[in-house]
Amino acid sequence: MHIHRWARAACQMLLSATLMMGGLGMAHAANPSMLNDFKFDQPAFIHKLPFAQYNLVLQVDSDDPALWNLVLNNAQNVLDHFGQEKVRIVVVAFGPGLKMLLKNSPVAARLAAQNDEGIEFDACHNTMEAMAKKLGHMPVLADPVVIVPAGVVRIMQLEKAGFAYIRP
Repeated sequence: MHIHRWARAACQMLLSATLMMGGLGMAHAANPSMLNDFKFDQPAFIHKLPFAQYNLVLQVDSDDPALWNLVLNNAQNVLDHFGQEKVRIVVVAFGPGLKMLLKNSPVAARLAAQNDEGIEFDACHNTMEAMAKKLGHMPVLADPVVIVPAGVVRIMQLEKAGFAYIRP
């Protein structure tokens, strides 16, 4: 009888782990992901901007909605200055800044609107995994957000590719 309880508990843990892993996959399914095909020396993007002459990466690592709005304002100002076809802008969030890119973020509607104008929003998968440990599930990202393996590595990749780096 004691072995039976242990076996049932082990099966329940295995089932929970299986469901949790399935849930992780579902969290990734809704968002574009670079997890399986990230090549440091060959940056990829979700928006085709063949005439972009200028490149900008903006870092977000703070859980401060005022800063998030500043970043989005900076991105919009640069886009308006150069024109939608002439500039590629990538906003990379990690650490506490990842909250900016969550589906329930106070700036989620702005993310969608700016994505429609060609601005890319990248979420650090390392941070997502750390958040999942605390939440018990993967965080749900806003629809236009791209999952990258590591936010800092993405910024390094873009800087190596000639992007101007700004941390407001």
